[in-house]
Amino acid sequence: MSTTHTDVVILGGGHNGLVCAFYLARAGKKVTVLERRHVIGGAAVTEEFHPGFRNSTASYTVSLLNPKVIADMDLARHGLKVVERKLANFLPFDDGRYFIAGEGRTQAEVAKFSARDAERLPEYERRLEVVAGVLRDWILKSPPNMVDGGWTAMLPELLKAGGLGRQAASLDVQGRRDLLDLFAKSAGDWLDGWFESDPIKALFGFDSVVGNYASPYTPGSAYVLLHHVFGEVNGKKGAWGHAIGGMGAITQAMLKACVEQGVEVRLETPVAEVLTDKGRAVGAVTEAGDVVRAKAVVSNLHPRLLFETLVDDAVVPADFRERIGAYQSGSGTFRMNLALSELPNFTALPGQGDHLTAGIIIAPTLDYMDRAHAEARLNGWSQKPIVEMLIPSTLDDSLAPAGQHVASLFCQHVDPTLADEHRDTVADLMIETVDAHAPGFKASVLGRLALGPRDLERRFGLVGGDIFHGRLTMDQLFSARPVLGHADHRMPVPGLYLCGSGAHPGGGVTGAPGHNAARAVLKGLGSRF
Repeated sequence: MSTTHTDVVILGGGHNGLVCAFYLARAGKKVTVLERRHVIGGAAVTEEFHPGFRNSTASYTVSLLNPKVIADMDLARHGLKVVERKLANFLPFDDGRYFIAGEGRTQAEVAKFSARDAERLPEYERRLEVVAGVLRDWILKSPPNMVDGGWTAMLPELLKAGGLGRQAASLDVQGRRDLLDLFAKSAGDWLDGWFESDPIKALFGFDSVVGNYASPYTPGSAYVLLHHVFGEVNGKKGAWGHAIGGMGAITQAMLKACVEQGVEVRLETPVAEVLTDKGRAVGAVTEAGDVVRAKAVVSNLHPRLLFETLVDDAVVPADFRERIGAYQSGSGTFRMNLALSELPNFTALPGQGDHLTAGIIIAPTLDYMDRAHAEARLNGWSQKPIVEMLIPSTLDDSLAPAGQHVASLFCQHVDPTLADEHRDTVADLMIETVDAHAPGFKASVLGRLALGPRDLERRFGLVGGDIFHGRLTMDQLFSARPVLGHADHRMPVPGLYLCGSGAHPGGGVTGAPGHNAARAVLKGLGSRF
């Protein structure tokens, strides 16, 4: 057992923890990161899951990683290369038809199903981008925070609220109405108001159920759709891409940036408790009994894990503790990696081609997605699940032996409490769902890693398998994330901060919570960001 001293100790080496560490170290602070696992990166890691086959284990695609974070950390110099998919999405249908989305192709593809929808598509994309553009400006800013005290304490938050209000006010009446709709409506109602054909509604509606244990007709799901359009790849807004080497390439590049700034990273160092003194966080105690004393403690953990397992109840206000206990988490996600002997051959579009680089979505209609959610609620999982498959080895030959491939399956819906005993049954079903559209796919599977919600919780600390560290609902967004009064990353225990996806602006591999938390920590330490 030993005692060491640092300026800031960060609990968890996920991507947001690394981003926070980088900005703190760049500002001259001594930073120590404690990571429970043997590998850095949290849920953004690349691991071998079958002999000779590597892939992103949890998070699996790139778009939301903030351009400022990429530039500030100089991730390209540290080895990160992101390539765009050759096509965005491919949706095969039971009747033998298919739908492709991609630059210069989407509108013509929509016209195969509805001339009216094809005509409306550019205006839909324009208006969605107007709202997304406003929200992009909010991502790297802490939202207005409810504070106690007089005008001196309240004025900065009022000014912040005024600034955000002016941005919203810059929208015309149509834009403001769209903003309200996208925060309050269901994705299904929003899309039904725009389009008449199923394929285009399925394409956009899929984003509303990603990591969201809900129907596309659940109120608020339109925001989840919106949350997925903030991103860009290599400067192209709305694009999705692949990090060469898998998602672990992102966090390995971040690690190099951190080490260059002098950050100390300790792997296989699980934390047993947040050390407090007279009600203030003053460090961390590891499970091995080592003590790291610090001026500030920053957690990259899910908020419930932090307060239910590491922080002494005696130093946490009762109301806050109660609300964290009621903080909603739980995703319908079932995550798989497959080692393949060959590429799939889809009945709707036979042979190899750019469509195999796309996100392959098996979910033909919003009603299909609605039934998948309802059946999972009733029976634990849907017999007709929602499956998105990526085959990253079509863009990156470093992941599999020559002539062979890896596939990522991101599947909805299963109950967040799905028992381990059902894992193989559900995994078989997901493979058979793809095989129904690409006969022979099942026979090509050489090996697999299947992770249900409980596996994701045990391995990555994703409570209920929730990839966002908490549901993206209005009571858990912006000024209310994770609890009203603590949107500025400062937790109710002085000296304790939150930098993970449980903080604004929420989940996804964005780096934004880590960036924003670093600003709050530096302010608390009397330093400039």
